[in-house]
Amino acid sequence: MSHKVIVPIGPYHPLQEEPEFFQLYVEGEKVVDIDIIIGYNHRGIEKLSESKHFDQVAFLVERICGICSSSHPYAYVLAVENILGGEHLVVPERALYIRTITNELERIHSHLLWLGLAGHFIGYNTVWMWAWKYREPILDMFEMITGNRNNYAMFKVGGVRRDIRDEDINILKKILDELVPAVDMFKGAVMDDPVIQARLKDVGVLTKQQVIDWCVVGPTARASGLNIDVRRDDPYGAYDRVNWNVIVEKDGDIFAKTVVRILELYECVGIIRQCLDKMPKGSIDADIKDISPGEGIGRVEAPRGECFHYIKSDGTNRPVRHKIRAPSFMNVASDKVSAVGGTISDATLTLAAVDPCYCCTERVAVINKSDNKQILNGWDLIKLSQEKTNKIKESLLK
Repeated sequence: MSHKVIVPIGPYHPLQEEPEFFQLYVEGEKVVDIDIIIGYNHRGIEKLSESKHFDQVAFLVERICGICSSSHPYAYVLAVENILGGEHLVVPERALYIRTITNELERIHSHLLWLGLAGHFIGYNTVWMWAWKYREPILDMFEMITGNRNNYAMFKVGGVRRDIRDEDINILKKILDELVPAVDMFKGAVMDDPVIQARLKDVGVLTKQQVIDWCVVGPTARASGLNIDVRRDDPYGAYDRVNWNVIVEKDGDIFAKTVVRILELYECVGIIRQCLDKMPKGSIDADIKDISPGEGIGRVEAPRGECFHYIKSDGTNRPVRHKIRAPSFMNVASDKVSAVGGTISDATLTLAAVDPCYCCTERVAVINKSDNKQILNGWDLIKLSQEKTNKIKESLLK
């Protein structure tokens, strides 16, 4: 007769860079169920936003995640500009191209970071070292354009804060040209390696229907045959002004997720080169002074998928409400199906395959369902968290 055993992964684990807790229920080596327990990293970004000036919020939200420090401020300014009439009506043409360049550079450095970690996780440290080596010039490009290798401080309502100098364009193109042979190397090293294929194929599979059922986004969804991409489906920036392709695979396993990210690197390079060639002269900032009352949404295709921001304004200089939904908030939940049926060793890779960002994911919502019941305050939430933690410890000690 089979007996379920709980195998904990987290809150601290080498394959999970941030504190999250997964309880695997296993029979032998087979995972039969999984509990996903989040809530260790909540920092109250949405609430802090309500106390900041509209201009300051862009700096705040880029600190949600260091890897997505372009996607979050971009989605935020799009939400505010949606209140003002829309990005393409408010923002100067040159700024649209600079925004797109910044967003695609972030996709390159994020995919290379994930590729390196993926190699490290499966013991292929050569891929890890090479991927991170070629990520460095991308960070140099960020520093050249924005002044920062991370937390770029680039986005603002109505435009961007820094221009791209004409004398830097050829240098940027040269770095991109040198990246393409490196991507060719990764494509050959990963896609044609029988050992990697044996380790990653048919592991952590998400079917197309499961992707739809669990509302999965980004490369994780496209690896399962779901042809979605906010850059094409709801164009922003200069994405409707350049030529590029949405990369879609159909197998839905970890290998397919890897292929999607590698092939997307070629598209990123192509988009940036076209933007550098087509970028018109002119202003980079509409110099917005006031935000009118209203509600707006901003959608950006972050490296992990759709990043969504909602803003409500009452006409003052601060948001009344700010709601954020990061792509990992959608993708992490799919581990409930992709990790089940595999082995324990497969599960650790499956959890990492969606490229999770837990600091993006952490949110809390308290709903008062009764007029007679007081809404929980901060100390109440801490007490509940401690009680939950104690119950988990007790269950593990049984």
